[in-house]
Amino acid sequence: MRIGILALQGAFAEHEAMLSGLGATVFEIRQPKDLTKSMDGMVIPGGESTVMGKLLRDLDMLADVQAMIRRGLPTFGTCAGLILLAKRIEGDDIVHLGTMDIVAKRNAYGRQLGSFDTEKPFNGIGNIPMTFIRAPYIVSCGDKAEVLATCDGRIVAARQDNQLVTAFHPELTTDTSVHRFFLEKVCK
Repeated sequence: MRIGILALQGAFAEHEAMLSGLGATVFEIRQPKDLTKSMDGMVIPGGESTVMGKLLRDLDMLADVQAMIRRGLPTFGTCAGLILLAKRIEGDDIVHLGTMDIVAKRNAYGRQLGSFDTEKPFNGIGNIPMTFIRAPYIVSCGDKAEVLATCDGRIVAARQDNQLVTAFHPELTTDTSVHRFFLEKVCK
């Protein structure tokens, strides 16, 4: 399986290591020509969603990435990736990719000092470790989106067709189950 990882900013190297360890062939997406490479899925990592959205626009990649996802390219967004994929961001008029029928709340768990680790159930996997760093959460899911995990009553993971999002960073733990879920269930 060949997975492209958006490497404009953020925690892309950690996703590369985890997916490579699971046997996937990974490559970095840094410029428009990288989007022409054959891929079975794409990861949009955590980082700064505003910066990533601006870079996607400045590099003239936003419309192409959006079209690829809408055509069915399996996509996994973590933290900032969740915000980029959201149809709406609470308190913000900007929509980046807007391909997933969710409303996201940015920095919902507070600033860097509000970061934390926990363990919660994830539908289809079981209990998994979750690392939250200046994390968003999902305020609401539309009819097409399925809630996969919650933390303290807030939605922190969801799936819609070919898209998977987590508010937490599974790539910052040693547990590979969420990445395996992406490869086996979303990229199938």
